[in-house]
Amino acid sequence: MSTAVEVRAYDADGAPRANAVKLPADPFDGVVHESAMHQAVKVYLANQRQGTAKTKTRSFVSGGNQKPWKQKGTGRARQGSIRSPLWPGGATTFGPQPRDYRMAIPKKLRWLARKSALNARAREESLSVIAPLAFAEPKTRQLASLINRMGLGGHKVLFLTSELNQNVVLSARNMPLVDVMRYGDVSTYDILHADVIVIEEAAFGALETGNEVSQPAPAPKTTRKAKRAAKAAAVAAVAAAAPAKKKKTAAKTVAAKKPAARKAARPTAKKAPAAAKKKPAAKKPVAKKP
Repeated sequence: MSTAVEVRAYDADGAPRANAVKLPADPFDGVVHESAMHQAVKVYLANQRQGTAKTKTRSFVSGGNQKPWKQKGTGRARQGSIRSPLWPGGATTFGPQPRDYRMAIPKKLRWLARKSALNARAREESLSVIAPLAFAEPKTRQLASLINRMGLGGHKVLFLTSELNQNVVLSARNMPLVDVMRYGDVSTYDILHADVIVIEEAAFGALETGNEVSQPAPAPKTTRKAKRAAKAAAVAAVAAAAPAKKKKTAAKTVAAKKPAARKAARPTAKKAPAAAKKKPAAKKPVAKKP
């Protein structure tokens, strides 16, 4: 018998609760089917393609009706049209044509992939539960402060609401890393594309209280400003260490120059003049035989 999956819970204002909550056994049974998730993501991405790419074959390229030169006698290669695929500005061979990339997937396999994605996120502790979000009006600032209070700043966050909450949807529309949709409409790709999943408690109904939470909340990702500051600090540290390195190099150079100076100070003996080259001996005349 599998134990119930427990996840961190938050209040509507983003404050973490002292105790975790137990997720329902359906769909959170701990089963992760990677092959099903791969198939579901592949089908989803294929169905997003428009399939409108098209290239022109010889029958669609204008011009090229006349033979550019005669078949023989010019010394050049024979050609029948300037719109041949071998010519610049000619046709394209085996190029893409408009087609339908749509793929189908069985309903049971789709639900298995969705359940596996939710279990995978719960296993990674990237799934949490929040009290119902009650936004009186669309406010991006309110949603951004909620995310920062939960410690999810810089992460791709997916909010799954029990019903379509228009105020929450409009609040997240201007935030590139935040998405909001109904829990019943979420797909396997949406779950795997996000870093953190936050589900409204009303989507599951009444949840049992779990054990006391001892692990800290996920730390926010490093922002660009923090990265730039860290980079500037590293550059400053390198610059501070550079003078000492130069001094050490200068000392090595002086030490290397000392032997050369001593060698130059030594009196060098004058080389003896080279002996005069010996002249080759004259050949004796050979007496001719009578």
